[in-house]
Amino acid sequence: MTMIDGEVGAGFEPVREAFEANFSQRGDIGAAVCVYQHGRPVVDLWGGVADPETDRPWSRDTLQLVYSATKGATATAAHLLVQRGELDLDAPVATYWPEFAANGKADIPVRWLMSHQAGLIALDQPVPLDEALAWDPMVAALAAQRPLWEPGTAHGYHGRTWGWLVGEVIRRVSGRTPGRFFADEIARPLGLDFFIGLPASERHRVSRMVYQQAGVDLTAVPIEAIPEAFRELVAAMSDPNSFTNRAFAITDPAEIDFNSPDVQAAEIPASNGIGTAQALARMYAALIGEVDGVRLFTPETLESATKEQAAGKDQVLLLPSRFSSGYMLPTEDLPMTGPSAFGHMGRGGSLAFADPEHGIAFGYALNNIIEGAEDLRAGTLVDAVRRSLA
Repeated sequence: MTMIDGEVGAGFEPVREAFEANFSQRGDIGAAVCVYQHGRPVVDLWGGVADPETDRPWSRDTLQLVYSATKGATATAAHLLVQRGELDLDAPVATYWPEFAANGKADIPVRWLMSHQAGLIALDQPVPLDEALAWDPMVAALAAQRPLWEPGTAHGYHGRTWGWLVGEVIRRVSGRTPGRFFADEIARPLGLDFFIGLPASERHRVSRMVYQQAGVDLTAVPIEAIPEAFRELVAAMSDPNSFTNRAFAITDPAEIDFNSPDVQAAEIPASNGIGTAQALARMYAALIGEVDGVRLFTPETLESATKEQAAGKDQVLLLPSRFSSGYMLPTEDLPMTGPSAFGHMGRGGSLAFADPEHGIAFGYALNNIIEGAEDLRAGTLVDAVRRSLA
């Protein structure tokens, strides 16, 4: 039986029950979940094994790479620059990054980068991985890239490119890399254990990721046996030239080892944030209210940052998605606790969000990366939070 440590406030016992069940029934190996309500922690739990190769246990200060949940941290950095009057989301990207104007992109506003409407999901020529980790070659390739659809006419999840695109705007405006800006302006004031670009001194605390395929490989199933709503997506997964695959093949090699020290040390602001569930929940709590005297967003910034910018069929995911300027918004398939919520999920199950209506902020980090639609772990925890609020 997996040992669970931490604390749960009165009324939130269903979250502990769901967290324990994720280990006993749904495949968690090591994980942590944290919930804030009105600026104070009401759930802070962790358990399991951080490194299955050594049996190192998961502790309160174990760090976990959270894939695209990183986008919420990067979006927060961008909106702080907006709040300070240093960045205008409706100004052309080229105002801050002149080289970006190449190949018909002179009029693309920053807002379209933030909301996945720029058509820059992929590169015609992928960048060698070591050069991508060095930052400048990837940024140069994106500046030269032609959009793959007319910007502003559709949206599609910029799964990998988003971080370099938005991150370069942050760098041009602030004079600091996005990871440095986040460390200085967000992590430090709030005391967050979260990094975009892991310092070597912290690597010993990082959990090792394990990758598990869902029980059924849909690409091997006869198309007529697949529910009609998913057939287009399954066909795209089998086509190397589809947007669905190209969006995640912008480096050479396309597959990135996110357990690699070099990858964890680099800044990939779309997908290699490393931290604790507590740090994610605490950051989102500070977006919607005060946390130990610190509030990141004014009410005006919060309203602007979370306003829907794109919705409907996603050109990459081929399913309905909704985005504000940088954050995912609730859909039928994305579990959050209410219609005003905003945040970001990550590959394999990680999730972080805030719900202003209920004063809730949520963070969940885990090391067993389960691919596919059968993963119910985050949704089960969110359902438990929802029941606790009833």
